[in-house]
Amino acid sequence: MSPTAALITASFCRRVLKQSYFLHRHHRRRLHSVIEYPLTHPIYTIWASNTSLGKTLVSAGLSMSFLSSSSAPFNSKRFVYVKPVQTGFPDDSDSRLVYRKFSEFFTYKPLPFSVFASNSVLKASSPAANAVLRNGMAGGSLRTEAFGAEVIEKGGNFGGGLENVHWYEERKLRGSESNETESFPASQIVCKTMYAWKEAVSPHLAAEREEAIVGDAEVLHMLKRCLGNGLIGASSNTEDLEVMCVIETAGGVASPGPSGSLQCDLYRNSCGDGRLGGISGTISAYESLKLRGYDVAAVIFEDHGLVNEVPLLSYFRNRVPVFVLPSIPTDMSDDLMSWFDKSQMIFTSLKDIMLSNFQKRMQRLHDMPKKACDIFWWPFTQHKLVPEEKVTVIDSRCGENFAVHKSCNWISQQFDACASWWTQGPDANLQIELARDMGYTAARYGHVMFPENVYEPALELAEILLEGVGKGWASRVYFSDNGSTAVEIALKMAFRKFLSDNKVLLDLVNADVNGRCLDLKVLALQGSYHGDTLGAMEAQAPSPYTGFLQQPWYRGRGLFLDPPTVSMSDDIWEVALPQKMQSGKSGHECLSFNSRDEIFKRSRDGSDLASLYASFILQELHSLSDSNGLSHIGALIIEPVIQGAGGMQMIDPLYQRILVRECKYRKIPVIFDEVFTGFWRLGRESAAEMLYCQPDIACFAKLMTGGIIPLAVTLASDAVFEAFTGDSKLKALLHGHSYSAHAMGCAAAVKSVKWFKDSNTNMNLISESRSLQELWDAALVSQISLLPAVHRVVALGTLCAIELLAEGSNAGYASTYASSLLKNLREDGIFMRPLGNVIYMMCGPCTSPDICRSLLEKVYDRIQEFGLHKDESAVFAA
Repeated sequence: MSPTAALITASFCRRVLKQSYFLHRHHRRRLHSVIEYPLTHPIYTIWASNTSLGKTLVSAGLSMSFLSSSSAPFNSKRFVYVKPVQTGFPDDSDSRLVYRKFSEFFTYKPLPFSVFASNSVLKASSPAANAVLRNGMAGGSLRTEAFGAEVIEKGGNFGGGLENVHWYEERKLRGSESNETESFPASQIVCKTMYAWKEAVSPHLAAEREEAIVGDAEVLHMLKRCLGNGLIGASSNTEDLEVMCVIETAGGVASPGPSGSLQCDLYRNSCGDGRLGGISGTISAYESLKLRGYDVAAVIFEDHGLVNEVPLLSYFRNRVPVFVLPSIPTDMSDDLMSWFDKSQMIFTSLKDIMLSNFQKRMQRLHDMPKKACDIFWWPFTQHKLVPEEKVTVIDSRCGENFAVHKSCNWISQQFDACASWWTQGPDANLQIELARDMGYTAARYGHVMFPENVYEPALELAEILLEGVGKGWASRVYFSDNGSTAVEIALKMAFRKFLSDNKVLLDLVNADVNGRCLDLKVLALQGSYHGDTLGAMEAQAPSPYTGFLQQPWYRGRGLFLDPPTVSMSDDIWEVALPQKMQSGKSGHECLSFNSRDEIFKRSRDGSDLASLYASFILQELHSLSDSNGLSHIGALIIEPVIQGAGGMQMIDPLYQRILVRECKYRKIPVIFDEVFTGFWRLGRESAAEMLYCQPDIACFAKLMTGGIIPLAVTLASDAVFEAFTGDSKLKALLHGHSYSAHAMGCAAAVKSVKWFKDSNTNMNLISESRSLQELWDAALVSQISLLPAVHRVVALGTLCAIELLAEGSNAGYASTYASSLLKNLREDGIFMRPLGNVIYMMCGPCTSPDICRSLLEKVYDRIQEFGLHKDESAVFAA
């Protein structure tokens, strides 16, 4: 018990999902089962801005207020108190303090109904467990009487490390109006200590000194079990049972846990200090929690006569309610019963706010699907195909996991296999780092206009990019807001460079101000996708995205080549040649490979297949020339290696390398659209490294900021930049956005780019080869490719794409063929969204291969099941 002041911020119950949030971070090697948490009852966490500030007294006070408001036997209540980490045990035991203070208060101010009270300790270090034995608290069975209650204590002998103590005590507190024949009280208080150490020091020190270290994953897994048991309990009838759960942390908001991780990166809620200096500590604690995505329900602290509530009320106005408890007696012989009684009105108000917040939040989550269907206009979505029950309610995310609210009032963890549409890369650690850096940047810069200005986040990012993805070829960085506009800028750059290199054409353009004498086209690939803005759409081949109903102005201003693709089918990597190339084959071309790595070898440059590719490309380029000589290829634009929106097609890198070579020979500027492929998406920082060639211009976005905020860049060579220099502003690149190089986006990108390429933060990085280790288990990928329901598989870097075997209307972008499969996978904890009959999984550059393996195992099982059902349907139809 602390005689000092106390202040509490109580985290809203739904934030038990935050346990799911960090369960991924530290428990990611055990993803084989779906992690779920109940939201049938409120769950809060109590924190402090420092240690010894009375968190436990507030927990005890809440227990008294909650159970005293019961109208039992007409309704039942259960108050659950969980102390995950306890040091100084057994001399200090917060769960026992709550248990005993409630029992004492019950005697001091009896309730009309009976209450069953229990306290237990699950695991302890050997020194702590042996101390229990020596003090006679364990080592047999002891029965005593206290407050008319029966107490049972059990224990055992202990060795080294963490021991299963299972020390337990219980009391039946008989109510003043309870029936003598009552077999089991309707209301209960359940107190638990999960892990205990003997030395009264910080948990990480106690765990180390007593050689009883417990990882964050184990702590959170045990917490999940305690929450489940506490909310459901032993009662068979829980329909009318009201439950409130409190989790109390150890020390302050940023105090380390047993593993050394900050507790604010594990749990939630906050306690503060009412003494001199406590205002600063309380606000700091509050802001630390908010920065990590915590919902803070209330702040409560002790009155030390310093009127600290005045500035705190001012600061927290319209944020959270602030409560002031009476001063706690300093006489250690005081049993605090009078203080608890005097504080009951405050604890009742606090309890009411917590319960009210819970009910409001539950109602909001319940209403979200209908409201979303009524007022949202989702992109790339046919609303008639998305009834209310199919809407996914996402309460939060951490790292790669969504916390999804289910209609049955559960929070379920789902791996975001869409990487939130290809942008996401952070693990839980990086997400917090990004939040911190963006908060700092917003406070320091807000937003400032970019032209003719310089500020640190933008400058540092530009320097990093030119030393990273642009090293060896780029000298300039042009900022924009998203991938599509980065492509628009790249096209303008390329066309100007082309004209600058062809003075005769430039003179022709200058003679005709409107430029109608010249028709500049792009050279691009079938299946390409470069964004949804009008210019970017003109640079891609006809597709479902460019049809008349989607873009009536579309003309397709380019020559669109049909490229050879590569994929694994039946355990063999094969090149599929387009129809036009088939007739030119000599029969000596190597089209099959034993491994994916063989496909990227430069030794293929002298192969018969390389000759076939070169011949085909030259033939296509010559076909564009016309009698007037007015049509010209002004730029080549490609997605290196993988075409994303085109169906996750892998283009033969040999073909793309030859295509780039031929264009550079003809002084056709080369654009690499790396909006999707850049920053380790395919296992390298830039996909250009996999082609062994460099562009003149390249576009980057998505993963560049870790996916936390939009930002894009277009990198250009010095020769491209020089095509825009001159004495007139009219020769400059007249393109820009109000939020060009916005400081928050640049700060996020600096952090993410550095994080992904540092082997100290990205454990998947193989420094010597500047590549990621293999994330997708090769044997499992091979097994999936052998399934009868699978047409092809591509696994590369963070991407694993699977095309299901389908025909007619079941194939293509508009297909709903995979709907039942994806529904089952979501039940398995994998959130996926298909590209027609192509399903894909995307992880981050830092994702553990163990997680990827777990995902593959689930996908394999579900596709196998999917194929069997389709076969049965076909037989039935026949």
